[in-house]
Amino acid sequence: MAEQTRDCLSRVDALLEEAGSDREHILQAIVWLSDMSDFSEMNAVWDTWVPEGHAPARACGEAKLARDVLKVEVIVTAAVKSG
Repeated sequence: MAEQTRDCLSRVDALLEEAGSDREHILQAIVWLSDMSDFSEMNAVWDTWVPEGHAPARACGEAKLARDVLKVEVIVTAAVKSG
């Protein structure tokens, strides 16, 4: 779970940069886990990734993900940096 979460958040970083944004401009995040028993492990990675003082509104739920090997999916909505 930790490795998949780090990989997923790394992809989010790349997409944010491509869109002209960053972690400090995330407005909302939705995290889907294939098994809620993995929440603590995912959350430990999440907590180190989110900049202090910039935690977005977040929801987390359990769902059957697109592929059986997936344990975590993250959806973010972010603002574009100004200037």
